Amino acid sequence: MNKKIRVIVVDDSALVRSLLAEIINRQRDMECVGTANDPLIAREMIRELNPDVITLDVEMPRMDGIDFLGRLMRLRPMPVVMISTLTERGAEVTMKALELGAIDFVAKPRVGLTSGLNELAEQIVDKIRVAAVAQVRKGTVREGKPQAPQLLHAPGSAVPAAPSGLMGRISTEKLICIGASTGGTEAIKEVLVQMPADSPAIVITQHMPPGFTTSFAARLNGLCQITVKEAVNGERILPGHAYIAPGGRQFHVARSGANYVAVVDDGPPVNRHKPSVEVLFKSAAAVVGRNAYGIMLTGMGNDGAAAMREMKDAGSYNYVQDEASCIVFGMPREAIAHGAADEVLPLGQIAGALLARLRGAPDRVLHRI
Repeated sequence: MNKKIRVIVVDDSALVRSLLAEIINRQRDMECVGTANDPLIAREMIRELNPDVITLDVEMPRMDGIDFLGRLMRLRPMPVVMISTLTERGAEVTMKALELGAIDFVAKPRVGLTSGLNELAEQIVDKIRVAAVAQVRKGTVREGKPQAPQLLHAPGSAVPAAPSGLMGRISTEKLICIGASTGGTEAIKEVLVQMPADSPAIVITQHMPPGFTTSFAARLNGLCQITVKEAVNGERILPGHAYIAPGGRQFHVARSGANYVAVVDDGPPVNRHKPSVEVLFKSAAAVVGRNAYGIMLTGMGNDGAAAMREMKDAGSYNYVQDEASCIVFGMPREAIAHGAADEVLPLGQIAGALLARLRGAPDRVLHRI
């Protein structure tokens, strides 16, 4: 018999603790080995019970979840799934938790807790299963804008409105497409902070529920040289900008004359996801073709793998994150299995390899597929 996933639930609400324990104990492959109403009690439980995963409330007495998470990831890194209230503050705190090293989060309903958590039961246990096999790393918090990355254009020159030179065409014609899921918020940040202010436009689908992508975009915008924002239906996709699929909506790209435009709609889930990487990458294959660059980052499942192969068949050049640097290797593994990857690289080398290719420098390929 396979060993069950041992879970400790940490939440100041007795009702939430009871509901989460019941949801966990209904699963054949996991058990709730303890519950705690504050982090100080949880600390002792973790020492005694040695759980595989903990679920952690964001706001609790005596020590809030973020302070506790920061200490935990410094002293005893382990898989953590955050339980976050769907509010503006809750979303901001959740982004900080992911930066500190939490594997994933669940958006806790503000009203109707019993029915709401039971409706989320499948999502909760799926995230616990993913957390149990994820590669845990100590989080790193980076505040303020980094030093400016090297521009694609000559220093002091502006990107021309109607470029005639090679580098100007790079920024306006090329489109970088990124897909990610579990562990993706930090992986996306690692790529974007290395992109110069005059980089080609970037479009991103990160699996995330409604209410959290606004804070995600705002946090990235404060760290990057490019402008990072949520995508808005019908807006022109511009160089020097990154556009993130809004949570709970589908996002793809279309053409309007010589321009790329964002299409954000209420389409159905694809591969169980909304937003779905498959939707974005399929549109890039159809609309952008050989001017596209694909990047597949950490995540569970196979969303986007088949469409990334369509991108490659249409002429794109694709980068896939390697297993050693992934929190979860599912989506990158599937992209490789579909023959979609041109290069498989550690996370920290993807942006550099892409920029070298955009500048026309010789490729330094570590793993060519």
